[in-house]
Amino acid sequence: LGYTLSLAVWIPTSGWLGDRVGTKRTFMFALSVFTLGSALCGLAQSLEQLVAFRVVQGIGGGMLTPVGMAMLFRAFPPAERARASSIIMVPTLFAPALGPVLRALLTEYLDWRWIFYVNLPIAMVAIWFGFTYLREHREPSAGRLDVAGFFLSAGALALLVYALEQGSLEGWGSPEIAITAAIGLACAVAMVLVELRIPFPMIDLRLLNNRIFRQCNVVSLCSMAGFIGVTFVLPLYLQNIRGLDPLESGLTTFPQAFGVMASAFVAGRIYAAVGPRRMMSVGLALAAATIVLLTRIEPDTSLWYIRTVIFLRGMCMGFAFLPMQAASYATIPPSQNGRASSLFSTQRQVSVSIGVAVMASILTAHMPFDR
Repeated sequence: LGYTLSLAVWIPTSGWLGDRVGTKRTFMFALSVFTLGSALCGLAQSLEQLVAFRVVQGIGGGMLTPVGMAMLFRAFPPAERARASSIIMVPTLFAPALGPVLRALLTEYLDWRWIFYVNLPIAMVAIWFGFTYLREHREPSAGRLDVAGFFLSAGALALLVYALEQGSLEGWGSPEIAITAAIGLACAVAMVLVELRIPFPMIDLRLLNNRIFRQCNVVSLCSMAGFIGVTFVLPLYLQNIRGLDPLESGLTTFPQAFGVMASAFVAGRIYAAVGPRRMMSVGLALAAATIVLLTRIEPDTSLWYIRTVIFLRGMCMGFAFLPMQAASYATIPPSQNGRASSLFSTQRQVSVSIGVAVMASILTAHMPFDR
């Protein structure tokens, strides 16, 4: 939870920071902090230390994706962004599928600390690559730090994410959750009022006046919540109902990653000819059909049936996510890519929390975890 809350605080800041300080400097700083946090997590000697070091890790993680996406879309013209997105989407959606498998292998055959240590060699290569090949970019119109926007956005997102993630566990009627959500909503309303009145806001909500950007964010919010929700609940079925160990469960859900990889490269090639609206509509409609197939599984359903369906689901979501991401920035001026990326990443983080909260609430209502 500490990592998630840290992400919620720093994701909105990353766009302004990249524009003001420089995208390369910000990206390299974020990558270095994430690497340091990973090393410290592996060295933690208590739960309190681990939580604190996860917060440090989240500071770097919160800035990496928005700044990286802004750099990507500045480097490629609109006609080539779909193919570029097909490459960057593979690790983005591949990681959630690979994570459970790798985590199970590391904890079973090595030690839980290697969950964090495994980041270090990869991060060191990334740091070398970044210093060697990345180009610096600053925006003269970045403006000064929006102090009010920083604190209001941090408070709103952190409190709302906390309420979403803890509400299903403590109960939505819990006074703590109700107060946290109310304060978070108040901060969100205040943030909107403040950010719309100043010339250089931390979160540029005026970007939502762009019809394509607004529509893609709404579709992304709903589709990502559904994608993460199923990804969250399926391992619970496999481990709690079927009795699979974490490694077997991870290998059963892993084909989804291959489905995403297979469709992402095809989607990048046909994006210009087919168009984002058709691709997203067909991809999401077929993904909904795979959800219907998953509702038919029983305690003795063949694991190969589940693997096949989850592979098809990955293919369908790949055809939806790639045009969604590419089209979001299609009409955004390069000078606003940093702020747009922060806004898009903020929406995605909220969607993840919503997806997990909804599925966890349904499970808690119909299948209490203490059984």
